Amino acid sequence: MAAHTLNILTPSVNNLTARIFVRAAGLDFEEVDVWGKTTEPEYLAKYPAHLTPTLEEEGLPRGAMGESCAICAYLCNKHGLDQFYPTDPGERAMVDNANFYLIGTFYPLVARATYPTLGFPQYPGEVATSDASDELKAQAQRDAETALAEPLDAFRFFLEGREFIGGSHPSIADIRLCATLEFLKAIDYDFPQWTVEYMERVESALGDAYSEPAGDVRGFVASVK
Repeated sequence: MAAHTLNILTPSVNNLTARIFVRAAGLDFEEVDVWGKTTEPEYLAKYPAHLTPTLEEEGLPRGAMGESCAICAYLCNKHGLDQFYPTDPGERAMVDNANFYLIGTFYPLVARATYPTLGFPQYPGEVATSDASDELKAQAQRDAETALAEPLDAFRFFLEGREFIGGSHPSIADIRLCATLEFLKAIDYDFPQWTVEYMERVESALGDAYSEPAGDVRGFVASVK
């Protein structure tokens, strides 16, 4: 039995983050595709939030945990993977800052801009889940796409003078950002050149650990375009 079990949905960017990380870190893991099973009693008993990815491991207080950034941080802390999550307080703070900014500010716009095209359900309270007209829903998607430029450009703050947010090696924040940017290909987003070069650096540095699981997302994106 593998030391770590990841419950995943292969087309998901959140899942992609954890899938890239466990490969890049060289951890012993097993992946279980839980497509269509996350609201079944067995899964809900493990993780009532019914989201993916989840990590199952004996050392966890409840036996399982979710949220890709939290999973990656936990595994770094447990296995001493400082190259992905620096122990220096200042460097770690910048990795956390980038991840929290992505989750709180950037990703909601990515979801609004791409989920309609990808066929993913929107979050409750969004225009797409309301009784608004198709025209208003389409406008909300366009507005989100337009709004992406400013928060995306803000990531240059974390990269100034360095190859990666983590410095000379991709951190968990770099993995999370690049995994997120993969979704923007669904709407043929006009990436600025610095973003294209950055994504290429991350994939080159991580090799097959990035390319192999990213292939699942890219294949799915291509299928819905």
